[in-house]
Amino acid sequence: MFQKLLIANRGEIACRVIRTAQRLGICTVAVYSEADQDGLHVELADEAILIGASPVSESYLDIDRVLQACQSTGADAVHPGYGFLSENPRFVHALDQAGIRFVGPHAQAIKTMGDKIASKQLAASAGVSVIPGYDGVVNTAEEAIQRAHEIGYPVMLKASAGGGGKGLRIAEDDRECREGFRRTRSEAATSFGDDRILIEKCIREPRHIEIQVIGDTHGNCVYLGERECSIQRRHQKVIEEAPSPFLDGSMRRAMGEQALALAKAVDYHSAGTVEFIADGEGRFYFLEMNTRLQVEHAVTEMITGLDLVELMLRVAAGEKLPLTQDEVQISGWAIETRLYAEDPYRAFLPATGRLTCYMEPSVGPGVRVDSGVREGDEIGIYYDPMLAKLITHGRTRNDAIDAMCGALDQFCIEGVMTNLPLLAQVMAHPRFVRGQLSTHFLSEEYPDGFAVQPLDRAGQLQVAALAAVLNCYKRKPGPEPASGNPICRVVRIEDESFDTRCTVTGADYRVQVDGVRFVVATDSHRGQVQVAFTIDGNPFDAQVRSDGFRYRISHAGVESVVTVLRSEVDALYQLMPAKELPDRSHYLLAPMSGLLVSLSAKPGQKVRAGDELAVVEAMKMENSLKAERDAIISKVHAMEGQVLEQDEPIIEFEQKTQ
Repeated sequence: MFQKLLIANRGEIACRVIRTAQRLGICTVAVYSEADQDGLHVELADEAILIGASPVSESYLDIDRVLQACQSTGADAVHPGYGFLSENPRFVHALDQAGIRFVGPHAQAIKTMGDKIASKQLAASAGVSVIPGYDGVVNTAEEAIQRAHEIGYPVMLKASAGGGGKGLRIAEDDRECREGFRRTRSEAATSFGDDRILIEKCIREPRHIEIQVIGDTHGNCVYLGERECSIQRRHQKVIEEAPSPFLDGSMRRAMGEQALALAKAVDYHSAGTVEFIADGEGRFYFLEMNTRLQVEHAVTEMITGLDLVELMLRVAAGEKLPLTQDEVQISGWAIETRLYAEDPYRAFLPATGRLTCYMEPSVGPGVRVDSGVREGDEIGIYYDPMLAKLITHGRTRNDAIDAMCGALDQFCIEGVMTNLPLLAQVMAHPRFVRGQLSTHFLSEEYPDGFAVQPLDRAGQLQVAALAAVLNCYKRKPGPEPASGNPICRVVRIEDESFDTRCTVTGADYRVQVDGVRFVVATDSHRGQVQVAFTIDGNPFDAQVRSDGFRYRISHAGVESVVTVLRSEVDALYQLMPAKELPDRSHYLLAPMSGLLVSLSAKPGQKVRAGDELAVVEAMKMENSLKAERDAIISKVHAMEGQVLEQDEPIIEFEQKTQ
């Protein structure tokens, strides 16, 4: 086994690899950029070395700097994690020449499978089902339109070297095809240094299902079941689970055997994933092979009991796989949710800021958290916005969902906007619970953008009961609430008001909400954010933040603003005037912090609805900003190359006079 392992990555995956390596007795080396000098992975590793400035091109993607770090620290192996250099054959060659072991497949496998055109051709020759499309490189937007007409809309424009949802656009007509080609090519060149584009048929209502494979250098290769990753936004996965609720035994076996056929065709060793899309009729097609560890590998670990990072290390060290295909055991169900620093209410735009509060849920046999941040960390514009992965396991799929709902209610993050409300709402969505999934789930269920489904009447009564208990508990300075006469208060949740009576009876609270009786119990103390409680014996979790008589109570993805007042004070409080916000509708504002890479607007210019005005790049994604209506530009407040803060004015439009 290796003596010293350098992890050529950052954040959550670097921390994940470090923990397994240290358990195996391997000394670990972290690399970091200037932006990551206080990163958690730097703290966890046995050694750490600075490799450059904050931009990835000057640090994590710089092969020479990573190689120098290996040589200066004496590392005899490198684990690349995912992203960055994990699928770069030049990096593998450089390590081979330096006598340093790469924890992953050989360079030719990475090169072949990283090229979507070459991998599709190889898959077809190996007997793997492939998506209909043009078997070649598309060089111009006009050629893309021509090929789209031959294939038939809708089509997918994909960067040949792409992955992770970047460098991919779906086009429904000629206009979208032309614009999609231009944007895909730009992202491909920026993210992968390779602007080749391919085009293929877009499968309607597809499910994204992938097979985890792992092979050794002795000719052994097995598949470890499947994962379903159909809940996506911007073509990037958000929720994954294993196994898939869609597959039966025969389809699972057929997919697994095709995945193994492809792995053997490319002489694959190490962990890898063969991705498929499946239609509603049970037909499936090869999408791509990722020659690295996947973000969602944890759900496979939870249902198999295997540590994929450990297996990768052992295979790289020359050991044989410890199990055969017949010995692979699947137990229970696992679900993973990815917590991103992004705004789900604004088309999932990346968010930045400092984590003023970061409290993970309680972990145990059925709950796991893989994270790369801690309270106080700064979330900037340079890297992927994923903060952590929350994984739950249960005997059945419903058990895993229930565990996830409770864990999400416990997960406290403040200081930066996250997608936590979306994750909680999806977990409780009837369609998700039924397992009726597709990669269009979010766009179909939230066609006008994500919006929280408000609490139903039962949920409002529960929140009102909790608020009454919190108010009752606050009245006494000691550790125990005072018993005595009922405390009567008006609890107001947004625009709904409830008359409550709360009485302490021993360890419980007897609460009436508009005449409905509850027994509430909690051992949480004043000021505690993570609040566990029961109502009539049923367990719940919530996050509570209080400011005098006002509470913010988060439960099931819904944050309720709640006031608890005496009836006469509540009546006066309703007479308070609301503060009016300034009108900024005549500005084009930066939707997130990022780099203004393109600005096509001048004072006096007339623009039409849909015209592209600017492009902001943040966290490796280009975001096109378009005019919402016909207008005339009055002023331009920013310039290309400028780093923008969220809601910073870029363009000002003329206001219509009455």
